[in-house]
Amino acid sequence: MIAGEMVVLRPFIGTDVAFFEQRTNDFAYHGEFNSFGLQPHGKLQSGFAHSGLLDPRQGMLVVVLRGTETIVGNVSYHQVGYGPNEGSQSYNIGIALDPEQRGKGYGVEAQRLLAAYLFATYPVMRIEASTDINNLAEQRALEKAGFTREGIARKAQWRAGQYHDLVTYSKLRGE
Repeated sequence: MIAGEMVVLRPFIGTDVAFFEQRTNDFAYHGEFNSFGLQPHGKLQSGFAHSGLLDPRQGMLVVVLRGTETIVGNVSYHQVGYGPNEGSQSYNIGIALDPEQRGKGYGVEAQRLLAAYLFATYPVMRIEASTDINNLAEQRALEKAGFTREGIARKAQWRAGQYHDLVTYSKLRGE
């Protein structure tokens, strides 16, 4: 487990899979910035059975309130490359929080903890995240978590029937 002051990041357990599977196609849970169309039921279960949803290429952790088992959301990461060699690998991170748990600082802490975990576990220089140009709350959260705004990836994401601009953020080892 990775503990902060307010939240803990921990690996998925079997009951978590059912909790999140129920939210797979719940637009209210994912909100306008994390809804990418209908997903097949059982996809999360399949990933959990295969790798526990953790491996060096990609992973997902549950975000719970510290001292409780109250699930507030999840964080994820996947490897991205900027060249063919190992030294050019980075991680892109993401977060999904229950709508009732947003705006309480949990996302800031969870993303800060995930970046620290990835730096401590893997020999990477860069952790990055992107968010919709209109998602001002996530932009503030990333900045509070120590990420630096880099620029705009124009029309980079297909969602809700159109392309959207993304704001790209990064955090480098030692920052």
